Amino acid sequence: MKTTSTFPRLAALAAALALAGCANMGGIAPQSALRSAESVGLGAAPAGSAFRVGDAWWREFGDQQLDALIAQALAGHPSLQLAQARLARAQAAAEGARANGEPQVNGNASATRQHFTENGLYPPPIAGSNRTTADLGVSGSWELDFFGRHQAALAAALGASRAAEADTQAARVLLASNVARAYLQLARANDQLAVAQRTLAQREESLRLVGDRVRAGLDTNLELRQSEGALPETRQQIEALREQAALAQHALAALTGQGNREVVTTQPSLARLKALPLPAQLPSDLLGQRADVVAARWRVEAAGQDVRGAKAQFYPSVNIVGLVGLSSFGLNKLLDLGSTQWSLGPAVHLPIFDAGRLRANLRGKTADLDAAIESYNAAVLDAIRDTADQVASAQSIARQQAQQRDAQASAEAAYELARQRYRAGLGTYLHVLTAETAVLNQRRLAVDLAARAADTQVGLARALGGGARPDPAPAAAVAASTSK
Repeated sequence: MKTTSTFPRLAALAAALALAGCANMGGIAPQSALRSAESVGLGAAPAGSAFRVGDAWWREFGDQQLDALIAQALAGHPSLQLAQARLARAQAAAEGARANGEPQVNGNASATRQHFTENGLYPPPIAGSNRTTADLGVSGSWELDFFGRHQAALAAALGASRAAEADTQAARVLLASNVARAYLQLARANDQLAVAQRTLAQREESLRLVGDRVRAGLDTNLELRQSEGALPETRQQIEALREQAALAQHALAALTGQGNREVVTTQPSLARLKALPLPAQLPSDLLGQRADVVAARWRVEAAGQDVRGAKAQFYPSVNIVGLVGLSSFGLNKLLDLGSTQWSLGPAVHLPIFDAGRLRANLRGKTADLDAAIESYNAAVLDAIRDTADQVASAQSIARQQAQQRDAQASAEAAYELARQRYRAGLGTYLHVLTAETAVLNQRRLAVDLAARAADTQVGLARALGGGARPDPAPAAAVAASTSK
């Protein structure tokens, strides 16, 4: 039976063996390094220049129907529920890792009827007899975390949990932006449909006018055939736009979890949407605003702690094991004072030769850390490119819209002048068709530019983090994991 007096000796022995006999971990270190904000062009911003997207940025469009659709999507879309389930799983793993470092206590009770051999360990009268053995007791153990193995495992699990939480916020941002973009596609199809229907009405009016002029001998059948040929083309465009509107409706129904139901009661229009307030340049704290980048950073932290835990396995593990209870032959003697038994003492485990298992494990964890670091670096570069693209597009589209408005005004004036000259007999119908084509092209371009402007605003809001507020990741995960 062990006693507590042996513990100091075993602890000292464990320390000596740790210094002299543990497995060698030399030559294994991460090869990758984290990219800093400065290395990707995100320097410190002037005071008072910080910009953050609100967590309900879509409300800035001023469309209550869009607000309701996004609220429906965030309430129950499967992708968001999946992210939340993964978060719950990661949080449970963190709770399990925390419990591993705490004392463990178990109770046991057993009663066994057994025939004892005549040629075994026990002498007569036990040998050759049938007897009942009974045990009743409580056992406990506590692994002393001298070298931080449990602490590293807990930190890794917490890092994975925080990464899952950031992933949930990223899924929320992505879902909201997808609903907004589908809504904008429906609004674009509606506005283009209005242009096409107006075009059809104009061409039907032109066809009637040309028919009157042909009957009056002022035009030929050539002008009549040209006017007739424009109608099927416009009707085909109308049907294509109706298809686009239907597909956008279906996308909204799926994103809001409504299946095949009609989810849009009032047809949206781009003209009724307000512009989102957005920055003209990349904010300096961009990487902290994006949940996907923060999630990648927490995965680096978790992988770094896994490396630390793999290193701790090279050192001894010390357990305090105890037992107190009752044991007897026969149930009638189980509760006698003489049936009492107890034990208490340390147990030390030291790896000396494992055929390279610990080194292989450390090498694998280090490779995982390198992969997590490069994944983070890729996420950083993608975030910078995504945001820079959205800013550049937003600025360019604004300039294009200004030029398009001037071009449309000129085309409208030329078309009206061509119609007047045609009615007065001073011009041909070919001039009218040419001027009308320019007007229709400008109207379609105006709708497309308005749709691109709104879509770019959604993309930029998402690229700037979409209002996510993830827990900031630690700044020295790799240094902490490689210095121990």
